[in-house]
Amino acid sequence: TTHYLFIVVVAVNSTLLTINAGDYIFYTDWMWTSFVVFSVSQSTMLAVGAIYYMLFTGVPGTATYYATIMTIYTWVAKGAWFALGYPYDFIVVPIWIPSAKLLDLSYWATRRNKHAAIIIGGTLVGLSFPLFNMVNLLLVRDPLETAFKYPRPTLPAYMTPIEPQVGKFYNSPVALGSGASAVLTVPMAALGAKLNTW
Repeated sequence: TTHYLFIVVVAVNSTLLTINAGDYIFYTDWMWTSFVVFSVSQSTMLAVGAIYYMLFTGVPGTATYYATIMTIYTWVAKGAWFALGYPYDFIVVPIWIPSAKLLDLSYWATRRNKHAAIIIGGTLVGLSFPLFNMVNLLLVRDPLETAFKYPRPTLPAYMTPIEPQVGKFYNSPVALGSGASAVLTVPMAALGAKLNTW
């Protein structure tokens, strides 16, 4: 039980670490101005978190599992914004999974050599992550129109529209959803492990 709980704690905390490395989602209004910063912070945190998690379990495929957890977090956040009346393209979900697959592949291909996973896998993540996300961002329809019609109060000064129309409490569903999922994951895993022992 302790082993499974620790795996869950590592997954949740690594995910929160990645989220807090900067905007973990591409807001349409920032996606071009913050692309480089986002790419550096998120590819670094993907490599660090996924390698730590993968080496802890020793199983190729764990990095992809880790990236899937972050993807689910992001889709929950996207759904929260969409439910508040923002357009579907207001948030662009980052592409973590293919880069994580390359990391898993390098770990598997080098016969679970942790140094090769860190050097080769980390390099593949750093090179591929910006490319996957650039293609993803190119598919967004008219980002400037979306940015000026649905601004956020955290916009940089040079991008703030003259008359922003912003909801008052639109941040709370995202914060509430992320916090609740992180808090509830551990007891749910403990319950599952307990039921499994019966």
